[in-house]
Amino acid sequence: MGHYAAVWDHKAATEIIKDWNGIDQVLLRNPHGASAKISLHGGQVISWRNELGEELLFTSNKAIFKPPKSMRGGIQICYPQFGDCGLLDQHGFARNKIWVIDENPPPLYSNESTGKSFVDLLLKPSEEDLKQWPHSFEFRLRVSLAIDGDLTLVSRVRNINGKPFSFSFAYHTYLSVSDISEVRIEGLETLDYLDNLSKRELLTEQGDAITFESEMDRTYLRSPKVVAVLDHERKRTYVIGKEGLPDTVVWNPWEKKSKTMVDFGDDEYKSMLCVDGAAVERPITLKPGEEWTGRLMLTAVKSSFCIDQLELQSKGF
Repeated sequence: MGHYAAVWDHKAATEIIKDWNGIDQVLLRNPHGASAKISLHGGQVISWRNELGEELLFTSNKAIFKPPKSMRGGIQICYPQFGDCGLLDQHGFARNKIWVIDENPPPLYSNESTGKSFVDLLLKPSEEDLKQWPHSFEFRLRVSLAIDGDLTLVSRVRNINGKPFSFSFAYHTYLSVSDISEVRIEGLETLDYLDNLSKRELLTEQGDAITFESEMDRTYLRSPKVVAVLDHERKRTYVIGKEGLPDTVVWNPWEKKSKTMVDFGDDEYKSMLCVDGAAVERPITLKPGEEWTGRLMLTAVKSSFCIDQLELQSKGF
């Protein structure tokens, strides 16, 4: 692994392709066959495959691949608003915009590029954006794929406005699962959460682990840096690490709501689960010139997995 890290050329492992709308996509690869694909429409990760070629992110078969509509699936960037708790459209406008490749971004800490293939993207507000949200910003996003197949997203939002502004944020992450009834989440036990199905009522998680028997839309508050999603049937565990993101949103639409969504199949709720690193309850406020960083790291491991702090420390958490 050290040899790969020493000689790995991230540019050689990065390819620009176009989708059927003519919009650029960036394909990242690692030496072992894992890959990730990022669309410049929304700065959205639309595919993450392991070394066996298995897709780890869910995309609806009814997803609409045409701007300005965001695609149902992958990892959506929800900014400057998450959900409908504001004046903007659902989840803000960043996921509907065309981003550009940032050829000369300000440096990140060194371990964000060593031994990884990556791409840097940039979003600045258009005149249209400033009319609906009158704050100037620079949003930089790095998506990187490591030698071991881990996927990392680092968002940096800088206030280049003359006055402070506040925003909410989430990495709206659609995980592919075998059967939602066979999935559980560990790491959110005993936490307070907002039940978004009951007018954001504040409740406390009572279970040993979160399992699914009906629609769920919850924002877990002051959640730990790491949670695990265990898929028993597929013998796979997703380990989700986050920094700068105090909340965790858990969502599955279940049967009734699925039938009301035009870009989602009636039975697709069975094969997906959203677990989002987020900053929702307390919006982030930036003074002029200040910058916020929010980091998400996804790992997929075989069989059962318990949250081992030594394992997580080795990955930088």
